[in-house]
Amino acid sequence: MARQQTYALRKKWKWVKGHPAMYLMLLPGLFFVFVYKFGPLYGLLMAFEDYDIFAGSNPIDAISKSPWVGLKWFRQLFSSPQFKTVFLNTLEINLMKILFLFWIPILAAIMINEIHSGIWKKTVSTAIYIPYFFSWVVIYGVFYSILGSYGLVNQWLSSLGFKRIMFFSDPHVFRGVLIFTEGWKEIGYNTIIYLAAMTSIDPTLYEAARIDGASKVSQIWHVTLPGLLPTIVLMLILKVGYILDTGFEQVLIFYNPAVYDVADIIQTYVYRIGLGQANFSLATALGLFNSVIAFILIVGANTASKKLLGRSIW
Repeated sequence: MARQQTYALRKKWKWVKGHPAMYLMLLPGLFFVFVYKFGPLYGLLMAFEDYDIFAGSNPIDAISKSPWVGLKWFRQLFSSPQFKTVFLNTLEINLMKILFLFWIPILAAIMINEIHSGIWKKTVSTAIYIPYFFSWVVIYGVFYSILGSYGLVNQWLSSLGFKRIMFFSDPHVFRGVLIFTEGWKEIGYNTIIYLAAMTSIDPTLYEAARIDGASKVSQIWHVTLPGLLPTIVLMLILKVGYILDTGFEQVLIFYNPAVYDVADIIQTYVYRIGLGQANFSLATALGLFNSVIAFILIVGANTASKKLLGRSIW
């Protein structure tokens, strides 16, 4: 056994020495992971301390010199009525995004795939993909000029004698603005992913379906969708796993105190109490709670998919 392990190790090392360029290409990625992913884990200690940024010679040194308080901040967090509000807001907003937006890129990809003209297919794909590259600041400016108090929509409503709709300050419609703008920005990117997945579907399956007399709808149902199923499952697992960790930039830019009750999510709450109130320990505790729940959700979604559909990420 030991001899076999030694032989396997030598074989792997020989492969590494024979392909040095491939492993050199890993270095930037590994550097990013260690610096931005593993390095900040040290800061999680602040969730169990009464962190004082002036306790040490620098903020990092202050972590080791701040007094330990155990689960104080978690007890304070869970007993806060505001925590319940932001937690439910996060769940509700992201569940609404999954419910209303998840299936649209699949439908869009299927429709674009049925366009026979290569020029039109590329044109449509590019047109819906371009918004993905816009920052949320730009998108806010665009939609505020359309949906703002004196935007195009409200000017049109006023000219018809209707009451103006306060899209950005009315709690009853603000979530609709978040979902619509999220879809406008992100649907194109997800559509491209599904279009790429369609290229792996064997064309002979469509030919066999046509020979058997299958209609276009039947071909989509029995060939296209089963071919997309692994990608659909992967995207759904990722959506569920990050259900508590999406929409920060969008909500931070779009919302205001008038809609805090329906739009304040975990990330914006962490931002406000961490930087706005300089309560780094409470913000870290909330961030740690968020990460643990996200981990449980993604593992649970993967396990459920594996048992029910026989497909999973790992």
